[in-house]
Amino acid sequence: MDLNQVKVVIAPGNGGAKPTDNWFPYIKSELEKIGVPVIACEFPDSFLARESFWIPFLEQDLQVDQNTILIGHSSGAIAALRYAENHKILGSILIGVYHTDLDNENERLSGYFDRPWNWAEIKKNQEWVVIFASEDDPWIQIAEPRFVRDQLNAEYYEYEDQGHFGGDYVKDTFPELLEVIKAKITK
Repeated sequence: MDLNQVKVVIAPGNGGAKPTDNWFPYIKSELEKIGVPVIACEFPDSFLARESFWIPFLEQDLQVDQNTILIGHSSGAIAALRYAENHKILGSILIGVYHTDLDNENERLSGYFDRPWNWAEIKKNQEWVVIFASEDDPWIQIAEPRFVRDQLNAEYYEYEDQGHFGGDYVKDTFPELLEVIKAKITK
């Protein structure tokens, strides 16, 4: 794989997530050390993370394409799934992913859950999918990421004690994620 063409885009969760939150600066710094450009920026409509804002932002502003690894955390993982339904990307890493509106009003308002998922297209439009999940996530029952794993035949890492991988606690580093990315780009 030509590292000169690969880029990584981090899509954060809703609630006003910033590019300085959680492990985002760590991943950005570590990947840039090996020459991989990383886009970690504020997204429009950051509190609700509505599809009508985020999908055009990924496509037009960030120019996510077939050479992009899309890392989605929480609502960002949902955006990554919906983006891959209609766009080719290199691969996605879904952290704290789910597939229902979680019986949450903000999730319902996001627009991502107004129609069925097209799992076949999501899978077809990327070379690989990786999921990180934790049994003790305070917001997402473990059945949610397990269901997504099964639909996409994704590479899957499940923990007992990682919560929501930040957001519910301070998580400054994420070496397991870094190693997965390095393995994918050095094949």
